Amino acid sequence: MALISGWGRFPVVDTDLLTPRSFGAVGDAIAATSGGVARGNGRAYGDAGIGVSQTIGMTAFDRVRSFDPATGRLRLEAGVLLSDLIDTFGPRGFLPYVVPGTRFVSVGGAIAADVHGKNHHCEGGFGRYVDSILLRTGAGETIEVSREENPDVFLATIGGMGLTGVILEATLRLRPVETGWIRERVISASDLQAAMRALDAGDSATYSVAWIDCVATGNDLGRSLIYLGEHARANEIPRGAEAFPRGHDPKLSVPIDLPSMTLNRYSVRAFNELYYRMGARRAGGSHLVSIFPYFFPLDGVGAWNRIYGRRGFLQHQCVIPQDGALSVLGDILDRVSKRGDASFLAVLKKLGQGDGLMSFPMPGYTLALDFPATGNIMNFLDEIDRLVVAAGGRLYLAKDARQSRSTFEAGYPALQRFKEIRASLDPLKKIRSKLSQRLFDEVQP
Repeated sequence: MALISGWGRFPVVDTDLLTPRSFGAVGDAIAATSGGVARGNGRAYGDAGIGVSQTIGMTAFDRVRSFDPATGRLRLEAGVLLSDLIDTFGPRGFLPYVVPGTRFVSVGGAIAADVHGKNHHCEGGFGRYVDSILLRTGAGETIEVSREENPDVFLATIGGMGLTGVILEATLRLRPVETGWIRERVISASDLQAAMRALDAGDSATYSVAWIDCVATGNDLGRSLIYLGEHARANEIPRGAEAFPRGHDPKLSVPIDLPSMTLNRYSVRAFNELYYRMGARRAGGSHLVSIFPYFFPLDGVGAWNRIYGRRGFLQHQCVIPQDGALSVLGDILDRVSKRGDASFLAVLKKLGQGDGLMSFPMPGYTLALDFPATGNIMNFLDEIDRLVVAAGGRLYLAKDARQSRSTFEAGYPALQRFKEIRASLDPLKKIRSKLSQRLFDEVQP
């Protein structure tokens, strides 16, 4: 048995952690389990990558099977990390079409969560660039699924949180690029309405994201820095600059769990004031930024999840449909600012339509906020959930550790179809996670 958690370090769960070294051993693990799920690099924040009884670690499956430079099509095992893809294929002129906020995510995890990036508003999520998946089901079958072959299973697996079976391999399409640099433009927004207008005006940009000062109040409520980006061409980088800079291990790391008092309204307010002023000074012009700080700013600090202390933290990421989003997000931020203990990195983005049956994105705005797992935070987040549900929104399963079944069921209209597909693949209910036990599975009498 082992005590494991997601990246948020809440909850911590006792589970059998299995580390198979062959696809046959994965099948044996599924056959023997009384409730297991695959786990990649453990970057889901909550309990999605933890099995009810057994957890099947997939990091040993880290080989590339084939690559076609003419098409950018890549066949690889599910345990390959995005960081390895970037380091290996970036210098060859290819990058993943979609990356989340950390590069230390496995390909299997990225598919299971249908991760989204700063380009979802115009280019969709990770699953859009997956051509096929090799899946080991709870019934013991190994099947290839795609949009043409077993399409229902394919679309249930994209964003299905690993509950249709264990992803063994996948075929992806990579994006051809000339450099590993982003041409970035920074916009300073004085309040939430200005921030949302700037994101709307930036719809033609490939990448867009806003950092929000979530403790600002009054007329400054929702003041933000918006970052728009495009891939830089070879003739746009300085002479002598490395065309594809490499990612490095973090220069800074959090060596211990910080005391819970470290993040309080005063420290967060001071940090946000400094961050906003520094960003505002860069507003207006165009700057070249390496892909690593642009896409993965928190990867520059090792073990940054320790900042929230030994009890861990909760991320609340919702999406709100465009109509009415300004009012709802304003209400959420007003409540958060009055608490004063929210994240120093709050993120607002625009999303398009998701591709999988259970994909999180829908057309609208997504807001992500971190909270220390202390005090009355559960009751507070329940209040926020009610605002999200009333607005027709939903929460991101890859970040969730505590939403209720009623919140979940209200947000995912394809749930019943997903359950039917899942049951057909796993009649003995072998594939189960702590997340599915909390939200999907039948409640035991």
